[in-house]
Amino acid sequence: MKRTSRIGRRVSRPLFAAVVLLVPAVTSASLAAADDGPGPFGVTAVAAAGGPTERVGALFGADRAGKLAGGHFCTASVVHSPGRDLVVTAAHCLDGDGDLIFVPGYRDGKAPYGVWSVHKRFLPDGWAKGQDEDSDVAFAVVESRDGKGVEDVVGGNRFVAGTATGATAVTVTGYPNSREVPVSCTNKPTAHSPTQQRIECPALSGGTSGSPWVNGDGQVVGVLGGHEEGGSTDDVSYSVVLGTEAAELYRDATADP
Repeated sequence: MKRTSRIGRRVSRPLFAAVVLLVPAVTSASLAAADDGPGPFGVTAVAAAGGPTERVGALFGADRAGKLAGGHFCTASVVHSPGRDLVVTAAHCLDGDGDLIFVPGYRDGKAPYGVWSVHKRFLPDGWAKGQDEDSDVAFAVVESRDGKGVEDVVGGNRFVAGTATGATAVTVTGYPNSREVPVSCTNKPTAHSPTQQRIECPALSGGTSGSPWVNGDGQVVGVLGGHEEGGSTDDVSYSVVLGTEAAELYRDATADP
């Protein structure tokens, strides 16, 4: 069994309204034109600071805003949106009623790009009503700071649904609860089922839920979560196959005023 979950702590059921989606079942679609990520494959190491890594950040309860060190419980990342204010993570990371903050580029208790308050959450109906592991992906809108969106400050990767599992290698970057810096690993995903994909990367422990799976074209094609809320061991991780449901959820999140 999982260590509780990749979030590192359990959270209560949501008190906010879920997004109801009437869409077909998730399926893999056509291949995406993308390059493999950097090697070596299957090796986890501390992620280098700067560049696209800063689009990945840690999630905290809002009560930790003044004392970040040791308080993160999940990972999220900035994705491109018209409002320039959107992050993606696992649904089980947002499945609670407490206020949250997102800290991009978090390292060693510091917030080099500021602390961003979560304003609104978007969970698929499959997760909000039944915690369906095939619906374990979610979005959060964060409030602007000094007239700027988080994407204006750190940039954002494109969120892409419909990429065939294993079309290219991906890089997974996240925050283990036991560390105060992000770690990264690159490998090629394989199919676990028609709706779930898996990747072999060591030491992706509690706290890495919500970590983006980014291909060589800078596209988020997976989010650590799904089966067993991300996996029952630190060395094998999972993601929902991002299909119709995920695409509809992204459209709902980006259409929100």
